[in-house]
Amino acid sequence: MSTLRELKSRIGSVASTQKTTSAMKMISSAKMRKATTQLQRLSPYRDMVQHVISHLLVTDQEFNSPLITERDVKSVALVVFGSDDGLCGAFNINIFKQLLATIDDVRKQYGEGVKVTIVPVGKKLTKASLKIKSEDLDVETCNVNTRSGSDDLHDFTDMLKTRFLNKDFDCVELLYMHFKSTSKQVFMREQLLPVRYESLSEGVDAGAANSMCLFEPDAATIFNSVLPLHVRAMVQEVFTESSASEQSARVMAMQTASDNAGELLEALNLEYNKLRQQGITTELLDILGGQVKR
Repeated sequence: MSTLRELKSRIGSVASTQKTTSAMKMISSAKMRKATTQLQRLSPYRDMVQHVISHLLVTDQEFNSPLITERDVKSVALVVFGSDDGLCGAFNINIFKQLLATIDDVRKQYGEGVKVTIVPVGKKLTKASLKIKSEDLDVETCNVNTRSGSDDLHDFTDMLKTRFLNKDFDCVELLYMHFKSTSKQVFMREQLLPVRYESLSEGVDAGAANSMCLFEPDAATIFNSVLPLHVRAMVQEVFTESSASEQSARVMAMQTASDNAGELLEALNLEYNKLRQQGITTELLDILGGQVKR
């Protein structure tokens, strides 16, 4: 049976843990709000790029860009976004499971001979990916992490674009958790390169065809200038989505830990009170027994 001193020590330890998890939840909540705010700020830029593309696509001109040119897929790069830090529940585990499923899908789609290269973003997924590295499954580390700024992301995007244009990769896909709400994140798989024509035409304004537009210098030049901006915006948005999902997963994990600590604290307090009451009752009985003997 635990002594009162041991129970009191355990109660203090659990209470301290509950305070820590509650504080970490507040910090993660603030970071999540920051990420969701950044997502909202990215929307006007993405919408403006899409608006320009919508006006270009409704013209009769055919566009030709190496970024939209499809070729036989012999090498696929899977850029997977995770976290640098832990304490975010099953966030990284779920992404890694989906990564393994995606690798199987890629080999079914393009054949067993396709070369798959994993480009992990985040220390946790980098460590997990290196464990499955093999002759037909390469892993390339990058300088981008969950704390990287826009300049680092732009350099990372340009690197992927250059590798695609040099035919090191025939296809580049992004794997990440899409932020829907604090309690819900959904795994997403999107093709970055070559840029799918369907993804460009998704936001085409129906009224753009009836508007009179004058393109300077010409529509093809503008298209080739705007398309890289579309690729950049896509990577920036995916990076921010992953960050918001990571923090929301950490909020839920800290909430669960805090609730569990609270339940344990209640049970320990109950046990402490029972043991203390038992001790008081024993002492009273001893006193009464002594008085009767006299």
